[in-house]
Amino acid sequence: MKTNTIPLVYACSGCSSAAQLANHLALKLDRTGIAEMSCIAGVGGGVPGLVRTAQSGRPILALDGCIMHCVAACLARAGVEPDSHLTLSAFGVKKQRHTDFDVEQAAQLWPWVEAAAREINQVGLAQATSPDMQPDQATTNSARVRSSSDNCSASPACNGPTPSGVPV
Repeated sequence: MKTNTIPLVYACSGCSSAAQLANHLALKLDRTGIAEMSCIAGVGGGVPGLVRTAQSGRPILALDGCIMHCVAACLARAGVEPDSHLTLSAFGVKKQRHTDFDVEQAAQLWPWVEAAAREINQVGLAQATSPDMQPDQATTNSARVRSSSDNCSASPACNGPTPSGVPV
């Protein structure tokens, strides 16, 4: 049986434009094979199989549309912290009701989201294949929140500065 090692991505999928933008970006990660999208509603609802997937130790990218951080809250309820957590409103995405997300803004954010997924995938692969690591250590170390001491100020994968071209 093949073990899936690509990161999991969980996205806000609410009714606002910001939520649907997060969902769109997560679907794109899934469809391109960069990450596997899983169901955050199932994690938040305590569905056993979906909670087990979230707790599997695979690297996790959480995409929240706004500062309510529903994805992070659902993961926390299951005892899981994402390896990378992007909040789209921090990149200038406006939360609007009864309207679709901005396709141009999605294109501008894609490189940042893609980089975040690829970065945690590399970290997860390194941990899983480290000869000095005990078997349970890879699982323990892979689900963590990026600390402020991580040197990521220049990385698009961080909750850092707004990408150029995205209105603030």
